[in-house]
Amino acid sequence: MQQHPSPAREFTMRFTSTPRGARLARRLVSHRLNDWGHPYGITVNETLTLITAELTANAVRHGHVPGRDFHVQLTLTEDTFRIEVTDTRAEKQPPTASPSENDSLSESGRGLLLVAALADDWGVSPRKAAPGKTVWAELQARTKGHPLTHRVAPEPTEVDLLLATSSLLRDDLGLQPDASRGGRRP
Repeated sequence: MQQHPSPAREFTMRFTSTPRGARLARRLVSHRLNDWGHPYGITVNETLTLITAELTANAVRHGHVPGRDFHVQLTLTEDTFRIEVTDTRAEKQPPTASPSENDSLSESGRGLLLVAALADDWGVSPRKAAPGKTVWAELQARTKGHPLTHRVAPEPTEVDLLLATSSLLRDDLGLQPDASRGGRRP
């Protein structure tokens, strides 16, 4: 088994084995990366967030055991990020082969292909000291330097500007509901 140096940074949490738990895990991983100096919108944050989304969705869909949670661990060791998602279902292993051409119309089965394409390395290992498995992925950091580097706020998107403008129009014009129109604004 591969030995990993002790992590410089670590985030560990248990989540309910539901779609909501998977979404929360994805968001918290992205938030933690931002706190560690890898802001939202940069490649490492977006890539690890997407990998986390795929692995946690698989844990919910394929690794769910009623009444059992899944576990997420994100570590940063020197210049390697490692995300691990552990579930309690040992008998349901991820496929080792890619989907065949016959499965090209299938609506699922490509999440691990995405993980394999995005990660520098990934794999599956048995869960330590209990039934289950850990699916992990590693990503090498492409930038050098201290993790708390200078952050630049992202430029607002057209959608952000549109939402801000619409809220200004709705809230600042003081439009009152018209009783003759069923309470609708003109």
